[in-house]
Amino acid sequence: MDVVLPCLNEAGALPGVLGGLPSGYRAIVVDNGSSDGSPAIAARLGALVVIENHLGYGAAVHTGLEAATSDVVCFIDADGSLDPGDLPRLVAEVRTEGADLAVGRRVPAERGVWPWHARAGNLLLATVLRRQGLPVHDIAPIRAVRRQALLDLGVADRAFGYPLEMLIKAGRAGWRVREFDVPYGRRAAGTTSKVSGSVRGTARAVRDMVKALGS
Repeated sequence: MDVVLPCLNEAGALPGVLGGLPSGYRAIVVDNGSSDGSPAIAARLGALVVIENHLGYGAAVHTGLEAATSDVVCFIDADGSLDPGDLPRLVAEVRTEGADLAVGRRVPAERGVWPWHARAGNLLLATVLRRQGLPVHDIAPIRAVRRQALLDLGVADRAFGYPLEMLIKAGRAGWRVREFDVPYGRRAAGTTSKVSGSVRGTARAVRDMVKALGS
């Protein structure tokens, strides 16, 4: 089972994240311009490391998807805020329960882990998705899907709008989407969020996602 982990300066988180992968799950770390030695750390820990020079979350995700070889592919952030132990539940939903896409809904594990501006942006986007008939409350920060089906979906965004475009197109294609609560904790020490770490980062991500709404 392949797990794609987009990576930008996640040296402090990689040991814990990669060490927490379930048995039989192969890490594909897609480095997207790190300057902290993340690629070397990931390789030393046994991950397949792929370099994506075009900056952008979607660019890293798509490169990892292309590098994957398993029928079902998982995606999770490399910052330590999500538990890789939740992946088998999502995979089982796709493999045996008939879902086309299984996603996680973040539930803060403690106060302060999800800043107000990030939660507000997520709430706005999730509300739009539900009005379009997609039964989700988050923008799929952790997910499992069949590799070829996702490739065929044709997600074009290469920035922060990638997960939103994926959900929109999945809804239009009639995919069966299942959402599960997953604990959302603090990022590993020494790492910085590119989205929720600042109002500016959140605004940039929402901008990219609003563009995806028109895709």
